[in-house]
Amino acid sequence: MRSRQPVTARVVSNETCLKGKSASFVRHLVLDVSGTPLAGAFLPGQSFGVLTPGVDGGGRPHKVRLYSIASPSWGESGAAGHVSTTPKRLIDEFAPQRPEDELTDHHLFLGVCSNYLCDLRPGDPVRICGPSGRRFLLPEVTAAHDYLFLATGTGIAPFRGMLLELLEGASPCASRVDLVMGAPYTTDLLYDDLFRALAERHPNFRYHTAISREAGGRYVSDCLRDDAFRPMLAGVRTLIYQCGIPGMQYGVYRVLAELGLEAGYVRIGGPLEKLPPAAWTPAQMSRHTRPTERCLLELY
Repeated sequence: MRSRQPVTARVVSNETCLKGKSASFVRHLVLDVSGTPLAGAFLPGQSFGVLTPGVDGGGRPHKVRLYSIASPSWGESGAAGHVSTTPKRLIDEFAPQRPEDELTDHHLFLGVCSNYLCDLRPGDPVRICGPSGRRFLLPEVTAAHDYLFLATGTGIAPFRGMLLELLEGASPCASRVDLVMGAPYTTDLLYDDLFRALAERHPNFRYHTAISREAGGRYVSDCLRDDAFRPMLAGVRTLIYQCGIPGMQYGVYRVLAELGLEAGYVRIGGPLEKLPPAAWTPAQMSRHTRPTERCLLELY
């Protein structure tokens, strides 16, 4: 059920979910929506909207910001009325963008909603609405597919919920499930302890990391060149889910094409049909590639 009107949730907990000391600040936020129309209404892969208190520079209420759900359908830690998400603080320098902006202005600014969420304490009220999203979901018959989840940064949030749904539910899914988590540094890995524990408990689940800025650095797409992925990518049962920064899909498309395995996941047209994948540009791929129903994207 989708609530057209915002409801008031209460913060249950707000804790870091980073592996170690990092330049980023990412939290695991649990909200209680018990007694509202949103209790039990969320599915992993969906998101909910947050209404930040206050007004913007023009005196208007802040726009609704969407945050991916990080909990399974039965609720965070089994509590049906609890839903979780993974906010990351936005901290950046101002960059002039309009003619009237001061060219020498480079003050530090904080993201309105992300910092609001990261500052919340247990018991604080939060106005939310939703859920939103109909496509980036697990299939109704989960046992009919194998799953390859590709994440960068807080794009891991929906996969946390999906993995708990597939592996820890009343009827665990026996399909092959692989997660590739991309991060600049090992200390930027999110929910790392949970995923390692799931891999120990469930032989059908494999957890991989792609660390880009350490020795031997690799990106998520580089991992797909490993021989261990070939049978899975070639299988007709496999679904690929990608969640993270815009553009991550292009590296994946390129590798799939290099391996001759793109047909099931991406439609390629125009000039790309006559060019080697290594020569494809992001601009060309934006115009001439489209994911199939077996390749699901959630980019932000």
